[in-house]
Amino acid sequence: MEGLGYPILSTLIFLPIAGAIAILLIKRTAETFIKWTAFLISVITFILSLPLFIGFDKTTSEMQFTETHEWVPDWGIRYALGVDGISVLFVLLTTLLTVLCVTVSWNSIKEKIKEFYAALFLIEGAIIGVFSSLDLFLFYIFWEAMLIPMFLLIGVWGGPNRVYAAIKFFLYTLVGSLLMLVGIIVLYLNTGKTFDMLQMMAMNYPYAMQLMLFWAFFAAFAVKVPMFPVHTWLPDAHTEAPTAGSVILAGVLIKMGAYGFLRFSLPLFPEAAKDMAPVMMILSVIAIIYGGIICLAQTDLKRLIAYSSVSHMGFVTLGIFALNTQGIQGGILQMISHGVVTGALFLCIGMLYDKTHSRQIGDYGGVATVLPIYAAFFMVFTLAAIGLPGTSGFVGEFLVLIGGFTAWKLMGVLAATGIIIGAAYMLWLYQKVFFMDVNPKIEGHKDINIREIMTLLPLIVLVIWIGVYPNTFLSFMDVSVQNLIDRVNTAGMVEIETTQEVTEMPTEVIK
Repeated sequence: MEGLGYPILSTLIFLPIAGAIAILLIKRTAETFIKWTAFLISVITFILSLPLFIGFDKTTSEMQFTETHEWVPDWGIRYALGVDGISVLFVLLTTLLTVLCVTVSWNSIKEKIKEFYAALFLIEGAIIGVFSSLDLFLFYIFWEAMLIPMFLLIGVWGGPNRVYAAIKFFLYTLVGSLLMLVGIIVLYLNTGKTFDMLQMMAMNYPYAMQLMLFWAFFAAFAVKVPMFPVHTWLPDAHTEAPTAGSVILAGVLIKMGAYGFLRFSLPLFPEAAKDMAPVMMILSVIAIIYGGIICLAQTDLKRLIAYSSVSHMGFVTLGIFALNTQGIQGGILQMISHGVVTGALFLCIGMLYDKTHSRQIGDYGGVATVLPIYAAFFMVFTLAAIGLPGTSGFVGEFLVLIGGFTAWKLMGVLAATGIIIGAAYMLWLYQKVFFMDVNPKIEGHKDINIREIMTLLPLIVLVIWIGVYPNTFLSFMDVSVQNLIDRVNTAGMVEIETTQEVTEMPTEVIK
């Protein structure tokens, strides 16, 4: 599919960027006008992304809504965009969460308002660019472009230790990205000097090169997920980031790492991916169990949810490197669910923090008595985080466990313990915050207002929709995932067949 009469992906990338520039031109004193402008830009971008959902052809693994223009032809660089069943849902998730980030920041951001929304829209444009790039050079540009506005979002509007958290985030991701850049250059020099991702995927690289490049790309993707043991930047970034920053981080930014494994590591380096799959599964299970146990020791609301992200993303990478249909589909659906559920939990914590200015679990108790509507919303998201059947969290984790158990029974069994640990820390959190005696610090606070309810409502709908009828979303990725698995399973066969043909050729022909 070539589009719907206009370059839809370019529009989704550059409309937020243009919106960021427009907001910076507004007078600083026009705060209400800035907020409404930001809201309008985010809503229009979301509405323009809906044709991706409505017009997507689920019967093909080919890239759709494609755009291709020569950029620097002498260097083989093109402006090439497109989405398939693996990437299309992440574009939609990005545009939706940006709308909610604008609304939740309405009253909580009080300084440098226009710069805040400008940074938010620059992040949105860059992330959509990452999910839709078909040129490796263009992909890297968007991958790196996201760093600066996210660094500013944490460092300027974050908590007391925001500078430390921002620098740590920047250094971790930059080092990993530079190693990936080396890998990109090696690929470029060994692929006829082109950055065309589809052309690269059609080639079969030598095993030694695959192994080297797998780990070069791993450096960038593992940090972004984040996988154990390069995960330590995430709790600090989440804890210090403003609510919108935490939602973007949890909702879509860390999904870029897992997406990188699916888009590059598996199709470009299939033999290396197969051989390294056991190592990746072990690291994933460590993250699942370790992240869950660490949650039990947390006293800060945001830090607990941050470490839960380490655990939940462990399920994602476990599913991806199970290298079977159930595992990969479960991993992708778990990414979508995690973006919705954890994003919602950070929204809820932000709303509570705006009222009490405390993230300490010990400062709460009896919130369900004082804020019953808020407590009901938080309960749904808590149950989804646990993986209760009928919620989005159950389907993804169930498919991942099937895939993990099929690939390696021991890893499947160990991963299942993560669900038990997850139930323990989430139910403990809910009991401490919402039940018990009413803490004097929360007495007299009003329940969430209509703006906050409307911010959480779309995520409630998605939690139930994915949980009750997951095929709506699984059908998008089915053909693309199967094509990816076929690519991995046939790795090396082309080279073997070619060698056999040359061996069987008459000597005269060889001469």
